[in-house]
Parts: sequence; C-alpha cells; structure tokens
Amino acid sequence: MLTRRSILAAMGAAALSGKTLAAPTPIHATASLPLWPVQPPGGGGPAGPTVENAWGALTDIAIPSIHVYTPARPNGDAVLVAAGGGYKRIEEGQEALPAVSWLNERNITAFVLRYRLPGEGWTNAPLAPLQDAQRAIRLIRANAKSFRINAKRLGLLGFSAGGHLCGLAATWSAFASYDPLDEADAFSARPNFAALIYPVITLEPPYDHTSTKRIFVGEHPSPEMSAKWSVQTHVGSDCPPIFLVQAQDDPISNPANTQIMQAACEEAGVPVELHQLVSGGHGFNMGKKGTPSGEWPDYFDTWLRRTLRG
Repeated sequence: MLTRRSILAAMGAAALSGKTLAAPTPIHATASLPLWPVQPPGGGGPAGPTVENAWGALTDIAIPSIHVYTPARPNGDAVLVAAGGGYKRIEEGQEALPAVSWLNERNITAFVLRYRLPGEGWTNAPLAPLQDAQRAIRLIRANAKSFRINAKRLGLLGFSAGGHLCGLAATWSAFASYDPLDEADAFSARPNFAALIYPVITLEPPYDHTSTKRIFVGEHPSPEMSAKWSVQTHVGSDCPPIFLVQAQDDPISNPANTQIMQAACEEAGVPVELHQLVSGGHGFNMGKKGTPSGEWPDYFDTWLRRTLRG
C-alpha cells in the first residue's frame, strides 16, 4: 500500500521508462507508479525501455503504470485516461496529455494509464490491457486519501482503442481478470462512469475492420471470440453511466460503434448519452476550436457535473 510520503516523494520524478512528456498547460504535480509489485500476470512482454516517437506515441511498454497529474486545487474527482493507438502504440502525447490539461483545469485529478500492448509478447494477451485497467482502478481507490480524491468519484476516459479498453473495464468490471495480489485488490474495479471517445466497441461483422479486431481475435475468429472481446456484449444493468462521442465521418471506427453501444445501454437500463458530431474524422482528441469536434468537451463537462453531483 502506498503512503502519502511515498507518493509525494515521487512527485516530479521521471517516468519509469522513457522521458516524461510535457502537457500543453503546466502540470502541478506528477507521480509515476507501477501497477504490479513484481512482474505483470503471466509474464512475457518487451525488455524495454519504453520507446517514444516524435509525436509522443509510446511502444515497448515493459512496465505498465499509472502517471498521476494533480491540479492545484483538487476537487476530489478523478479520471483514469487511456489513449488509443490501435493497441499497436499509446498516443499519450496526442490524446492523453491534452485530456490531462483539460481535466486539471477543472480541478480534476488525472491518471494516465500506460497499459500493456497485446502484440508485444505478453503471455496473457489479449487479456493484459484489461488486467492493467482493473488493477489501476483498484490501486487508485486503495490510495484515494493519498491522492486526495474521492474513491466514489472515479471514472474512465478512453480514446479509440483506449475507448475499447475503458469500455471493457466499465462493462466487465465483475470479471476476475487476474488473481488478487495484495490489499489493493480488495477494492472494486467498477468505475463510477466511463466516457468513450470515438471508441472501437464491436469486433463483430460488418464492423470488424480495425486493428483492435485483428490484434485481439485475429483475421478469422469464431463468432464466440468476436463477441467475447466486443464491449456491447458485456453491458448489463450494473454498468456505470456511459458518455459517447463520435464523428459521423469517422474512417477508422464506423459510427455504428457508438450507436451499438447506446442501444445496448438503453436495453439494459444504463444511463447513456451519445453525441454524434457532423464531422471530425478520427483522432480529434479534445477537439479543434471552431469545428464540430471542438464542441464535445463542453457536452462532457455538463454531463460530468450532472453525473457526479446528481
């Protein structure tokens, strides 16, 4: 279990592997914490160190971790952010860090998830990213006091493939993806909300032309495997509220993905809000001002306040 002293000692430290990226706006405090005490479940994976390209995209995630960004006046809300990249890389610079700045500006503590990429030799692929997400949620809750957050106001924000991962974490939270390791694993892995931005939801035909599908279930999967790793098949009445955003001209994740998720939530009685933007394509992260994609953060802000404050 972490202590406040150990967390404060880690503030401002470099990332566990690779260099720490600067967000567009100043970040007041940072800690980088490994998810697993020794080796991730199942073992395998790259030897490291983490590789970062010129745009802040990461590969070779040898040590999955959470990176903590604390605002000057934390209000107790917390969001775990998962960037996309088709499970081939993590677009931390293009997606996660702009989200961190937006969240911190609203006094929300942000946690960026560096999850294992299934194609990097992990024994438990494709289960590895879900294990990391569940462990991250539990670890954050176990140390809520040290992070100065309310464990009952912890949500997820995922982009593209990160939206697929956050969708699985939100809908499949009762699934025991790994054996308990310590006291942190006694905490719930169910988030209090999930925001999925241009997400991959289904791996089933005819919307199965994504790298997420190929990496998770291969080129010619059985219908059972495609359904198992699709988000909508796990939606039940115990799922948290869901917020969805996608552009109607998305060339990567068919816009039907968010419609499928909305329908599954409505059928299960799960609160859901979908915003399909007139344009924006794919990968617009926090949006471009003066375009339809620039509108969604305001929608999310309103929804978030209503969801967390009732």
